[in-house]
Amino acid sequence: MAFCIITDSASDIPDDIKQKYNLYVMPTLVTINGVDYFDGESIFPDEFYKIQADGNDIKTYHITQSMFEISFRPYACRGDEVLYICFSTGVADTFYAANQAYDRVREEYPDFKMTIIDSKCASVGYGLIVERLLRMQKNGASKALIIEAAYFFCEHMEHAVTVSELDYLFRGGRLKQAPFLLGSIFDIKPIIIMDEKGALKVSEKVRGWENAQKRIIKMVGEKGKNLENQVISVCYGREKEAFDYIIEQLQKKYHVRGILKGRVGCAIGAHTGPSILGIVFLNETNDKFEPYLI
Repeated sequence: MAFCIITDSASDIPDDIKQKYNLYVMPTLVTINGVDYFDGESIFPDEFYKIQADGNDIKTYHITQSMFEISFRPYACRGDEVLYICFSTGVADTFYAANQAYDRVREEYPDFKMTIIDSKCASVGYGLIVERLLRMQKNGASKALIIEAAYFFCEHMEHAVTVSELDYLFRGGRLKQAPFLLGSIFDIKPIIIMDEKGALKVSEKVRGWENAQKRIIKMVGEKGKNLENQVISVCYGREKEAFDYIIEQLQKKYHVRGILKGRVGCAIGAHTGPSILGIVFLNETNDKFEPYLI
């Protein structure tokens, strides 16, 4: 019997973390021109963004109940206990499908124990949470403390996100026509956060791509807590130069303890486009967890 922490590919958790902790990551489904691919397994960011730029028809779907059942059943069969940190319900129905699958698997394995947590986060927002929990587990934290920490981190994770190109948000219905047209004309860039329900929300708008980058960096200082002791995360689609600039500025301004570098995959990139940049960090810390985060 083991206590296993798992997640899904919309967490955009880096490959080195998967390998280091032997982390199981369930792939989300993306359909391109009617053909199904699995994010992080049969399609990867560089290939995906090229396909997207060529104007192909792309649709994303949350992990289905049957896919979850297939993933959960081996843990139940072995008698393992599972903690699954999933994509925000404000963006997808992953949480509900996972719970339905858990109920079905328990019909076969009544003793199977599983905790499913709606992260209310997207991309590396919950990828960072998973990394912190794995670190705690490696350093000897109890199962109860890890679950307590999971809820705390989900509640206090901040997202500061921007995109250079508005077309993808508009096509996906996340930006109305008037703001899209005005933004395109006046070079307005959205600053996007996750609201209290875990939904993507444009919190403000700035003019110019460089100003958008500076604004999300500034938000870290405004909302972050004990940044010098935090490992935070930065993610990007294809804007590698801007990504490197943000990392340099975060280290220079806030002396953060470390940076988890993420690459935005299909689940998020399909809706934001390749120009996405994001920073995730905690707005509160808890001394109870810190000894296990060394």
